[in-house]
Amino acid sequence: MKKHRTPEQWQALVDQQHASGLSAPQFCKQESIGYASFCHWRKRLSGPSAKESAGSGDASFLDLSSLMGTSQTSGPGWNIVLSLGNGVELRLSQNG
Repeated sequence: MKKHRTPEQWQALVDQQHASGLSAPQFCKQESIGYASFCHWRKRLSGPSAKESAGSGDASFLDLSSLMGTSQTSGPGWNIVLSLGNGVELRLSQNG
């Protein structure tokens, strides 16, 4: 029968594994924890903490006005590449 754990319990297990010096597979075997579940929760809990992600749903803006100046060597305009992950990029450019 599967044991259902809270995120706090998973965090405690992740911390215990880290402090134990055991590899994740060794720790899971010792504690009778499913390795795939442990890895899932370790990854999930390694994201930004609640404190760091507070307000992360809010839009934020980058002022690009400093990029609008004209340079004698490169000419007016800008070129921006946003890496969105998984090889996806958003390219923004303006010339002239």
